[in-house]
Amino acid sequence: MFLAAMLLFILGSCNEAPAEKVTENEMAPVKHGASMEHHSTNDSAAKYTPEMVANKRDFICGMPVTAGIADTAHYDGKVYGFCASECKAEFLQNPQAHITAK
Repeated sequence: MFLAAMLLFILGSCNEAPAEKVTENEMAPVKHGASMEHHSTNDSAAKYTPEMVANKRDFICGMPVTAGIADTAHYDGKVYGFCASECKAEFLQNPQAHITAK
């Protein structure tokens, strides 16, 4: 029962609408760090599909990226997708630790 409640909580807090695909020229890089950047368009955040990111699951909450990508981060030449900006923020605190733990 507890496990089912936790699963519903996680799915409810990370459930975003599926991302739409955009073309390369609609994205403009915004530097967040020496090797990290986030892409966004002039009027809204760029949309990524699961095929466009290097991870299959959100490193923080474990949500599959096929459920929707709300935010992305570039690290070490790869794009990683996250279900929420909070998960991305936690990832960016120590990206290498999360990548090697997968």
